[in-house]
Amino acid sequence: MENNNKENQLQIQLRPEVADGKYTNLAMIGHSASEFLIDFIFAAPGMPQAPVVSRVIMSPENAKKLLFALSDNVQKYEAQFGEINPRPGKVGNN
Repeated sequence: MENNNKENQLQIQLRPEVADGKYTNLAMIGHSASEFLIDFIFAAPGMPQAPVVSRVIMSPENAKKLLFALSDNVQKYEAQFGEINPRPGKVGNN
């Protein structure tokens, strides 16, 4: 049975060009009947344009799983570091 579990494990590959990540301070979300689109954006103060640094497209089922996983992680973060108090202003913009 242990061999079966090892064979069914998904190995995640993190390529070096992705490992550094991209900083974003704004997200825009849209959807259709079959997918959710999340654009992660970097909005710099005083700059007239804000580039999309990454776009994620996922099924509605996976979007809901992401919602639950993010909620769970925020709760764990707040239990360890204290409550997150978003500043007033644009949603997602620091």
